[in-house]
Amino acid sequence: MPKVSVVIPCYNQGQYLDEAVDSVLNQTYRDFEIIIVNDGSTDAFTNQLLSAYHMEKTRVLSTLNGGLASARNAGIRESMGEFILPLDADDRIAPAYLEKAVKVLEENPDIGIVYCRGELFGAKRGVIPAPDFSIRKMLLTNLVFASALFRREDWLRSGGYNANMVHGCEDWDFWLTLIELGRSVYRIPEVLFYYRIKDTSMNTSMDREKRLDMHMQLVQNHRELYAANIMPLLRMYYGITGSWPYKLAKRMNLLTFFQRMLKL
Repeated sequence: MPKVSVVIPCYNQGQYLDEAVDSVLNQTYRDFEIIIVNDGSTDAFTNQLLSAYHMEKTRVLSTLNGGLASARNAGIRESMGEFILPLDADDRIAPAYLEKAVKVLEENPDIGIVYCRGELFGAKRGVIPAPDFSIRKMLLTNLVFASALFRREDWLRSGGYNANMVHGCEDWDFWLTLIELGRSVYRIPEVLFYYRIKDTSMNTSMDREKRLDMHMQLVQNHRELYAANIMPLLRMYYGITGSWPYKLAKRMNLLTFFQRMLKL
């Protein structure tokens, strides 16, 4: 039984897949399996590649196209590892990532999410700017990229990635669910993850309206978490400290948004 299952959803990304898989096979930590989920690819090259894909510690699962949330859930259901690492087919990880992340989870039973600093490559390069983790910041923007290590038992308890995140942000939603289960978050203070930037991607193509829709869905999915933090969120968002004049808050769009979503 492998300790770690690395789940790689792949939809028409065969040209990048070997690079992602090689980054896992080059890990200093060796107790892992790789599950590639062919999420109903329509690209001939990707399907041909995956139909005869033979790499060490790697197996391929084929599904109907259901999107990232569905593909990750399918891969995790087929997994055997105690810990799960999702990895997109066009990204890669540094050789020491699994070793360092597994150590954190094994030594800290309260921690449920382990990630690291990240770096961009491809069409754009540079270190991904990432503030220190806090739950209030996390409610406003996703601080944890999709490739973080977590416990399979927590995935089972949570019900998995939520299919109602139809335009993306399914990883953000999942992290909030684990936090609601009482799990802590830890960031390894070094670059161990590499995020590919292409000319077009799900992130870059998601327009403001879809982002708003997904943030609204997040609030609906995690009503109690947002309700408990609404006023501190507003103070942080608008940079206001000290006393909080409610009559000013009533005029702020963000408060109106949260009130409407939470029906306060």
